[in-house]
Parts: sequence; structure tokens; C-alpha cells
Amino acid sequence: MEKKNSYLWPTLFALAVALGVFIGGKLHFNDTPERLFSTNSKKDKLNRLIDYIDYEYVDDVDTDSIVDVTVNNILGKLDPHSVYIPRSEMQEVSENMKGDFGGIGISFYMFRDTITVIRTIKNGPSYITGIMPGDRILMADKDTLFGKRIPNDTVVSKLKGRIGTKVDLKVFRKTENRFMDVTVTRNKIPIKSVVAYYMLTKDMGYLKINRFAESTFNEFKDALRKLKLRGAEKLVLDLRDNPGGYLGIAEKLTDEFLEEDKLILFTKNKKGRIKKAYATDKGDFEDKPVYVLINERSASASEIIAGALQDNDIGTIVGRRSFGKGLVQREMDLGDGSAVRLTVSRYYTPTGRSIQKSYENGHRDYYQKFMERYRSGEMISVDSIKVADSLKFVTPKGKVVYGGGGIIPDVFVPIGSNEEEAIESMDDTYQFFSRFIFEHLEEDRNRYADYTKNQFLEEFRVDDILFDNFIDFVLNRKIRLDFYAQEEKIKAYLKANIAEQLFSPNISAQIKGEHDAMLKKVKALDALEIKPAGAEISHVEN
Repeated sequence: MEKKNSYLWPTLFALAVALGVFIGGKLHFNDTPERLFSTNSKKDKLNRLIDYIDYEYVDDVDTDSIVDVTVNNILGKLDPHSVYIPRSEMQEVSENMKGDFGGIGISFYMFRDTITVIRTIKNGPSYITGIMPGDRILMADKDTLFGKRIPNDTVVSKLKGRIGTKVDLKVFRKTENRFMDVTVTRNKIPIKSVVAYYMLTKDMGYLKINRFAESTFNEFKDALRKLKLRGAEKLVLDLRDNPGGYLGIAEKLTDEFLEEDKLILFTKNKKGRIKKAYATDKGDFEDKPVYVLINERSASASEIIAGALQDNDIGTIVGRRSFGKGLVQREMDLGDGSAVRLTVSRYYTPTGRSIQKSYENGHRDYYQKFMERYRSGEMISVDSIKVADSLKFVTPKGKVVYGGGGIIPDVFVPIGSNEEEAIESMDDTYQFFSRFIFEHLEEDRNRYADYTKNQFLEEFRVDDILFDNFIDFVLNRKIRLDFYAQEEKIKAYLKANIAEQLFSPNISAQIKGEHDAMLKKVKALDALEIKPAGAEISHVEN
């Protein structure tokens, strides 16, 4: 409302013109106001068509859906990363990037058609009112929340709300076989982007980031401070599967590792305007060993960090070639609650390389080429990575690096076997481990009541009965693999999921980390104090 009031003029027409200028500037259109309101304008043609359909077409038509399709078709002619965000999705997208929302502070499953609490956020609204893991939430403000036909988003909407508002819950506690009436005051609930951190060795910390939201830098600083207090003089920064996020947050995080005045990146827009970002004197982890983990799903802001450190000869990049997204988007409001994220510039690493994959043959070809990495053998052998000599760059210390299609790590770690990757998918994508453990805990939560975090970590062992029960659980879902060949890893993942539901993601990550090929490689490199000059690859023209 403040922006609109700032454009008040004596006449309604003047208001419309002023708003047109404002909107045009915001969307970076080059049209003049006269052109925007001209009957010859390309934009007016679309407006007229929608009006004709609204008022003249023989049948009733949802023109909102037509507009959505039109916008998506227009963006489909651009690059693969310019995207439309419908009004229906804006709140969730905004919350995810902001890093918090108003809610009651629980994670839950729809277990047998009923909301069942997995865990409450410590010191959050539900935790304070005494809600416990295993509790069933049956009603919210007299609205029924159980039953097969209630969509998950409906359930979430009843529990989320403005900070400070109250919600009356009807709760059933299975362990005590009783119903309770609980009033919870909604509060700010963080959506964590630093999903785990712990001490990997006595002097090396581990920290995993899953996206770059508004809250990420503060989360990172808090986790790093705690790791340093525990003795961390080295750091593993895990950016695997991180699709990116805010450019500015990535710049601030990179600054933590680079000396003052070191170039982080530069961007260039369609007019050739170059904007450079340099490190400041505020870094808290300069001149200390850092290992950055990346894989084929690390993109955008993740690649900015990896590229900036690699080009400045700082740290060691470990893993597999990253996705290859070197475009910068800006979110622009479309005036009806929807928005577009439009590519406005390209970014380049300090040596001047663009890591953006080609998209000249369209979106489908763009993603098919990504899938070809699996068929080409690139995931298994570093020698299968194809690069062009024309895209070769050299760092200040003489390390050869390449542009055009992602960050190639200094130390290559191949992808796991098909069965190892299947276990990862059962855990991350399909959540079979989490679901099985939840049902296991539901049988008798008291069996774990006496464990402390450290006791569980050091003493608990998954027995053969639990292992066999998990096999039956998975077989019933038509999954077939050699479970007994992967027994050690499966048991570790079962233990990790128990730890996450009883204690915290940090304990879970620590357990899984013992079976992580990249972390094993980092430990080996650190033990040998190897400082590789770069991965050796075959020079094959694209």
C-alpha cells in the first residue's frame, strides 16, 4: 500500500500512468508508458484476447488458468531457469526462502489417516504446552483433522497461522490412553537450511546446507561458532543436493573463507554491465582448511561458493561435477499474488569462467544432457568428463579449471553402486526408513526411554529382528535388492532414523556419515595432508 500511495496524482488517469511506469520499471521492460497503453502494444494484444474470451466466448472459461498457461509458454521460450510461480504456490515458496513461518512447531505423519506427532521443536509452541511424540491431533478449532479424504495441505493450513494467534487442539495420547484439550499459541517456526552439523574428527567440523534462504547465513554462523567452540580448526562444508537460492547469501558465506579484496564472482547483464563482489575483512574461517562437497545436484549458489574457493586456490572441492547453472534470477511480482523469477544476468567465477550449461536446443535437450552424464560413465570415472580446451582457465597458483557445464572437483569421488544408491533413495526420496521407524516406535516408545544421546550413539545396535522386519516392510512395497549384501549400511540407516526421531538430525547425520564415501575420502586426504592441484581429466571437445 505504501508504494501505491507514493504515486497519488490529482486524476485517476495520472495514477494509472504512474503505476504503469512503476510496473514497467520493476519488470525491466523498455517500453514507454505511451507504448504500454497503446493499442499496438504486444501486451495489449494479450489483454484484448483475454477480454474477448471473458466476455464473448460461448462457454465459461477459467481465464486465470489460461493466463498461467500463457505465462509458462512464454517463459518456456527463454532459459530453463526463468520460472512462473502461481499465486497458489507463492506462500509456500516465500516461507521456504524466508526461512520461517507461523505454526505450532511439530513434524508429523498422517498415520492411519490421523496426524501423529513425530517430534516437537524444542522450546517451540507445542513443546511448551506438553505435546509429545506419538500424540494424535484429532481436531483444530473444532475442525476435524482425521480421515482419508482430508488433503494434507488442508491439515497444514489449520495448524499454520499468524504468529500470536491461538489454536485449540483435541489430542489423543496413545501411551496414556486419554484425550486432552490443548491451546497452542502459534509462533515463528524456523525452516532450517543448515540441516546438520557435528564434529567429524577431533579438530574437523562438518556442516551441511540444503539451500540458501534469508536465514541461512545466520544459521551458518551459529553452527560454525558452536563447532569452533568444540575445537574445529578445519571444516567440511557439504553442499551436495543443494539447488541454490539467494545470490547475496552465497556471497556472504563465501566471504567467511576468503581474505579481504579477493574476488568472489562477477555478474554481467544484457547491456554488458559488470558488477563485482569482493570479500571483506569479516571472514571467521580464513586461512583454515576447508573441504567443499558437491555432486551432480549441487547448483547455482552452491556452485558460486565452490567456484570462488577453487579459483582463489582456497580449500579442496571434493565429489562429482556440479549441475552447471550460471544464471541469476530476480523475483518479480506480477500484481495478482503470483510472480516470475526471470533471468537477469549471468555470473562468472573469479577466473572469468561461466559454468552454465548450454540451453540453445531447448529445455528438453538441456535436461536430457544432464541425464547423459549417468550413461556416459562420468559418474563413475573422472576420465569420462568431457571438457573443451577453449574453456580452460588457470588459477593464480597455476591450477587448471574449466568452464561450461559445472564445477569439476579437485578430488573426484564416484557414485555408489546401484544398490547403494537404491538405499539412499529409500531414505531420502521415498522415506521408507523414516516411515518404518515411525511405526516401530509406535509399537513401544518406552524401549528407548532410558537412552541419552551419547549412549544411543555409542551403545545402541540394530538387531537382526529389526533388520528382518525392515526387509519385510520394503518387500511389501515391491522393492527388490540384495539386502544382506548391504546389511551394514541398512542397519546404520535404521539407527540413524531412530536417532533423528528421538533426538536430532545432527545425531542422525553423524551415524550416516560413517558410511559416506565422500567423508571417508576427506578423512583420508586430511590424514595424508594432500593438497591436490586438480582432478585429471581427458580433454575432449564438446
